[in-house]
Amino acid sequence: MTLAAGIDVGTGAVKVAVFSVDDGEESQLALISDRIRRRDPSAVVQQCWDLALKRAGITESDIHYTATTGDGENIPWATGHFYGMTTHARGAMYLEPRARAVLDVGSLHARAMRIDERSKVLQYRMTSQCASGTGQFLENIARYLGVTVADVGTLSLQARNPEKVSGICAVLAETDVINMVSRGIRTEDILRGIHDSMAVRFAKLLRAVKAEGVVALTGGLATDEGLQAALTDALNKKARSLDVEVVPHADGIFAGAIGAALWGAFRHEVLERRAADRAMSASSAGARA
Repeated sequence: MTLAAGIDVGTGAVKVAVFSVDDGEESQLALISDRIRRRDPSAVVQQCWDLALKRAGITESDIHYTATTGDGENIPWATGHFYGMTTHARGAMYLEPRARAVLDVGSLHARAMRIDERSKVLQYRMTSQCASGTGQFLENIARYLGVTVADVGTLSLQARNPEKVSGICAVLAETDVINMVSRGIRTEDILRGIHDSMAVRFAKLLRAVKAEGVVALTGGLATDEGLQAALTDALNKKARSLDVEVVPHADGIFAGAIGAALWGAFRHEVLERRAADRAMSASSAGARA
């Protein structure tokens, strides 16, 4: 049995996943996340790590491979590092085995990936960091409107007359929101307008990668019901309809950490097999000598 951990250090949060893999059977032992806010990211990583080990009922020495992703390449006890798109694709496949595309919405950018049945990334597109289609942008707007991020999706679904928001950049979009508030536009209609603007950008990304079938929604906004509804509407536009099904998962925020853990377990097993093969070859050579 292989015990592996994945640590995904993002701009807004740290996520840790611990898995056991036994003869191809993948078992989730712990999932831990915490917001960074204005704290030292390394301290948040340590806290999440300690709690994940405690929840999994193991010690650090029990872990065979610790893989990092995102901005976690400098974690001192890590064994190796994997690129973010690789880990999100693998994590999305674990959470939704039918997925053949992934839409990952993070704090600073969103990215769409088309993947195959092995979670290999075939094509991808990303928004720029200044784009208004990010988790950090939505959090800023929620704070300005005086609502919690957790309530954004529910409020958005209650919209009656969504107000159009600029999709060009975060600065212009935030200016739009300030003007809307001064005009007395309902919070629900503002939020749905923001979701609609974000959804248009995300739909373009999915069309650009030629997404088909099931699209797994991952990242910090994976459980935002308002965004899901807006994205479904944007993808079903008659002029440019895309035949896909967007599928969220309650653990979508952990996709990167899960993928890192599973790729780490795979890499450990490959290295172990290679070491065993070399030992056998050396033993055979010694016997012949």
